[in-house]
Amino acid sequence: MSATALPATLRPALRRLSVATLLALGLAGTAQASPPSEQARWQREARAVTITRDDWGIAHVHGKTDADAVFGMVYAQAEDDFNRVETNYLNSLGRLAEAEGEKAIWSDLRQKLFIDPVELKKLYAQSPAWLKSLMDAWADGLNYYLATHPDVHPRVITHYEPWMALSFTEGSIGGDIERVSLEQLEAFYGTPQDVPVPVAMAQAHPSWVEPTGSNGIAIAPKLTADGHALLLINPHTSFFFRSELQMSSDAGLDAYGAVTWGQFFVYQGFNKHIGWMHTSTGADVVDEFAETIVRKDGKLHYRYGKELRPVTQREIVVPYRTKDGSMAQRRFTAYFTHHGPIVRAADDGKGDRKWIAMALMNKPIPALEQSWLRTRASDYASYMQVAELKANSSNNTLFADDKGEIAYLHPQFIPKRDDRFDYTRPVDGSDPATDWHGLTPLDQAPHVVNPANGWVYNTNNWPYSAAGKDSPRKEDYPRYMDSFGENPRGLHAIRVLTGQKDFTRASLITAAFDSYLPAFARQIPILVHDYDTLPAADPLKKKLAGPIALLRHWDYRWGIASMPTSLAVFWGDTLWDEVSKADTAEGLSIYDAMAEKAGPAMRLHALAEAVDRLQRDFGHWGVPWGEINRFQRINGALVQPFDDAKPSIPVPFTSSRWGSLASFGAHRWPGTRRYYGTSGNSFVAVVEFGPRVSARAITAGGESGHPDSPHFNDEAERYTTGNLREVYFWPEQLKGHVEAVYHPGEAPRSP
Repeated sequence: MSATALPATLRPALRRLSVATLLALGLAGTAQASPPSEQARWQREARAVTITRDDWGIAHVHGKTDADAVFGMVYAQAEDDFNRVETNYLNSLGRLAEAEGEKAIWSDLRQKLFIDPVELKKLYAQSPAWLKSLMDAWADGLNYYLATHPDVHPRVITHYEPWMALSFTEGSIGGDIERVSLEQLEAFYGTPQDVPVPVAMAQAHPSWVEPTGSNGIAIAPKLTADGHALLLINPHTSFFFRSELQMSSDAGLDAYGAVTWGQFFVYQGFNKHIGWMHTSTGADVVDEFAETIVRKDGKLHYRYGKELRPVTQREIVVPYRTKDGSMAQRRFTAYFTHHGPIVRAADDGKGDRKWIAMALMNKPIPALEQSWLRTRASDYASYMQVAELKANSSNNTLFADDKGEIAYLHPQFIPKRDDRFDYTRPVDGSDPATDWHGLTPLDQAPHVVNPANGWVYNTNNWPYSAAGKDSPRKEDYPRYMDSFGENPRGLHAIRVLTGQKDFTRASLITAAFDSYLPAFARQIPILVHDYDTLPAADPLKKKLAGPIALLRHWDYRWGIASMPTSLAVFWGDTLWDEVSKADTAEGLSIYDAMAEKAGPAMRLHALAEAVDRLQRDFGHWGVPWGEINRFQRINGALVQPFDDAKPSIPVPFTSSRWGSLASFGAHRWPGTRRYYGTSGNSFVAVVEFGPRVSARAITAGGESGHPDSPHFNDEAERYTTGNLREVYFWPEQLKGHVEAVYHPGEAPRSP
């Protein structure tokens, strides 16, 4: 429990305890077990850091050096939610099974195919001095937190080493590595055969799976009321996936925004001059190579051109916690080609079994450098200098600065490939022509800088509508530059941006929460036509008369009181499930399949099922959307135990799958009738780059992960209504809004 989360009656006493007192009383058991030199270093670093908590519990961390700021900001994150910090590194280091048991063995194995602590330690030793100092401070900050909080009991990691920071260098929710199927990995490495059997490729798509990603919009000065560039930062992630904070130093650092728990850089945010927003990309940067395996002289080889190359092998040990709490381990012989680790086996369609190697970006040092250095950029030119590290593979970027420049950028890590091959499927690894041929120069990837139309955006759709008519042309780029295509949110963004001017922070927030649902605007008229063509004697004609009448006159906008929204979502979710089970080998999108392949009978049957479900769960098919769609935060667990009997808050916006820019990924849970959200809008900010940067922001729930903290759920109502609060970026903005000031290791004290 952090000091900020302690009961109010205990806080005055703790405020009188200094770090030295805690150590003298023997309360800091971890610190006492550390060498005196380490304890002295921690205390020296702590004295160089000041943490100011504002009246939303958000930490504003200042240090003498950048390393001091890193020490303080990761300490503050640990105060707010150490469990999430540790869990992220259990995942990134492949150690989750040590806490959660056998169910996590395969995710740990997947991680260890790409992340090897021995190699990371070597990379740490090779890192530039400035980066080492940040990693050292990161480890010190976490270790000092544990030293001064003996009541906190880590599940696994009791001491952090600086090299561990290199295991988690990019702050996306689910990196490239998650393209590796755990089921197929288990089928390969879990089968005690010399050559594992191939597995089926089919994947389930249940209706409650929420499209991941984010929205970003940048507006040029010519379209704003005050002549200043604007930036919308709207990541769609699991709730509570990031901390919100400010970190600054006497060395010129001053960045604010969303920080993925445990990382030491602002992932999505802004500084005094620039802002950056990342959206998950559709660029194909992760490839599979089908390897032809040959046994020669008792050893495994793979074909490459006219030669046979040896398959590299490495033993990987995965420790795991057993049901009785003791530790055990699984040992695996992992296989590698020059393309990457073998992750599964598959039939090539010609009766031959192939081993599939996975190639993806694995550049820990440049990735961590780029993640940090971009937070210190001061304009577009300096941002692009950092981008030349080419160590961002999973993100598009929306950019704006105080010079009035705006931009859409594709990822910087894009392998150059022969466009004759379809890299969305495994390519022949024995053909050298399929290999990667270096990285794409930045100016050869789709991008838009200062377009004539005055805006750029991305909603995890293709880059070919990023600036309306001023967008890059699809025909000018290889196919692998995009695998997503357009989506309903993209159509929605174009709708709210085209022809608009005099944008302000307030009007950009309004646009970001615009209630139109373009997917239903397309689908509902088709459903109504299906109904209208039903024979009068069909039983559905009478059963669906009321629901169709409600949908027929709907304006396709969500709202807390909207009954058509409830009916449309229940229908859409049901139809989505049915269409996902059907054969869509023609390459149709799910939306095209719903409109063109589902057929009238399937669409009307889905509506009948939706009506029945609403009547069964709520007593009537006419139910206001806010009665169903709810935000609930019960405790600090990573997985919430949702409960209809406990308090919750209505949420007006829907899943992003229907084209809502404001996203709330919700569904029923075991034992609930209502939908409870777990993903979507998580951190939202609108930034104005005037002579002095200013912003409004909101975080789902609240900053603290401790239920007894006043900041556990204090932003929830604002979150559900899009009522973003003022960001206290400048010191004078903090005046009158300070809740506590302290050095790491001290109990927070009133200013």
